[in-house]
Amino acid sequence: MGNRLDRDQVVGTALELLNDVGLEGLTLRRIGKELDVQAPALYWHFKNKQDLLDAMATEMLRRMNALQEREQEAEGGSGTGTWQETLAGSHRTLRRVLLAYRDGAKVYSGTRFTDTSYAIPMERFLAPLVRDGFTPGEAARAFYTVYCFTIGYVIEEQSAADDPGRGVKGIDVAERAERLAEFPLAAAAGAELFGDADAGFEAGVAAIVAGIAATRERGRKVN
Repeated sequence: MGNRLDRDQVVGTALELLNDVGLEGLTLRRIGKELDVQAPALYWHFKNKQDLLDAMATEMLRRMNALQEREQEAEGGSGTGTWQETLAGSHRTLRRVLLAYRDGAKVYSGTRFTDTSYAIPMERFLAPLVRDGFTPGEAARAFYTVYCFTIGYVIEEQSAADDPGRGVKGIDVAERAERLAEFPLAAAAGAELFGDADAGFEAGVAAIVAGIAATRERGRKVN
């Protein structure tokens, strides 16, 4: 196993296995068994599990970028949407990609990309904000704020991997409401916090984007 194609094969196999065994069960030994090689052979390409996770996150990013480009082409778009649309749309796609893999958000967070392929979507996502008057630093902070929300939200979603039908964190909202009957506000919060995961995500992103817009407007008035 001494060429780049083999490295890519290991990463692809690891991403496939992730859905079966989860992050905790994903070991170099388990990947080696799937590829019918001894685990030490994989150390030719990856010095440890973190090194592999970095490569997996990079491949997930590449796939997300390819998906966004295909969707943009299919819609006949030119990437000239508003900064609000760009912030929401890019993270909507990120969530979809992360949800395609068990523990996808945990794999993606805290890793370091292995090449500069991340710069391609970053340029595309930040451009509409800069065109609208954000400084590069302000654009980066706005993007990173929505990114952190998305990662955290998906980690919470995927904590119910063994029973995804029960909603965010695997909580049965009706059962929770009964259990908290003497705490009406806490009981009522369940439907919003642990019910429709898609609606919850959209509401969160909308609130953050609106907050960024309001903060910018307030700053303009002060200046």
